[in-house]
Amino acid sequence: MATFGKATYNAAKYASIRPTYPKQLYDFIFQYHARSPNARWGAAVDLGCGTGQATTELTPFQRIIGVDPSNKMIEQAKQNVQATTLPNQVEYIQSSAEDLHFLKDGEVDLIISAQAAHWFDWTRLWPETSRVLRRDGSIAVWGYSEFRLSRYSSATPLISNYSQGSNSETSLGPYWEQPGRNTVDNHFLDIPDPSSIVPGKFKDFERIFFVGDHHPTLPSPRPVVLRKNMTWNDLLEYLRTFSSLHTFHERYPEDLKNPDGDIAVRFWGSLKELVSKQGGNVRDTDQVEVEWPLALILARIPKGCVRSLRMVYPKPQPQRNALIKFRVRFMFGTSPTGCPSGQGRSCAPA
Repeated sequence: MATFGKATYNAAKYASIRPTYPKQLYDFIFQYHARSPNARWGAAVDLGCGTGQATTELTPFQRIIGVDPSNKMIEQAKQNVQATTLPNQVEYIQSSAEDLHFLKDGEVDLIISAQAAHWFDWTRLWPETSRVLRRDGSIAVWGYSEFRLSRYSSATPLISNYSQGSNSETSLGPYWEQPGRNTVDNHFLDIPDPSSIVPGKFKDFERIFFVGDHHPTLPSPRPVVLRKNMTWNDLLEYLRTFSSLHTFHERYPEDLKNPDGDIAVRFWGSLKELVSKQGGNVRDTDQVEVEWPLALILARIPKGCVRSLRMVYPKPQPQRNALIKFRVRFMFGTSPTGCPSGQGRSCAPA
């Protein structure tokens, strides 16, 4: 993760080219939180917030806090929020996810983390989140793994060899920061169950996999929900946001002078050649659908786990909870338990 703090890393480009999480994912998380009859909508925290993409989606909450260790990311997030209607509702704090000293015990209603949980030390994070979460407070963390071309499954071996291969001269595999990258590519299965770190502090722990047919060995795989139509030029810009690429070029700066283009351009060209052979359009401005398998972890603080504290925020407005429940029911068609009919507790976005 140190790459994101380097002067050479373009945080604005990172923010503009990365995939945008769908509304249905946020609604699903809000639904999980609202399932508790005592759910509150006072404060939400986004850990490893980066440029604030997910932070600004936490609009049902009265106070929103983005936390990231990179000053560069925090600066970009502060710039981005000024273009929204939320500048007075959102604040950003530079800190590690494992050190939330600026938050009181039982102060937070929802904690999220988008594409950052694989960097955390969960032996420290589970205790810290259990401290700051209110009774019936929730945590939702998600991350996406190696990208896929939706309509060209034959490209998967080529993508995996480029991203995860072992050859230090032809692959980015050896240049990812570890163990973080392995954790995300393993769909967060390496993140420990909270019961093994803080027994009795959390309930309703779930692992949900929106991976489609890409990883059939995962339990109960669900359809992919994270997709983006990109031009081929956009795809190349996405490849340039890889932290491993920056590390590769620190090792092999001469690669940037390769007459055939650097390693990212050469890989991009190989993808275009494969797709072209299968009848796809590969001009730089033609579009290609890209998708990402996504893993989601959910958990909740049980009632009575946190000591009763002086209230810091106003009581939640009934109409706010009603709005969330209406929006969830409208989208998913909920049963009396709050989940889509027939899907029980492990319900998923449609």
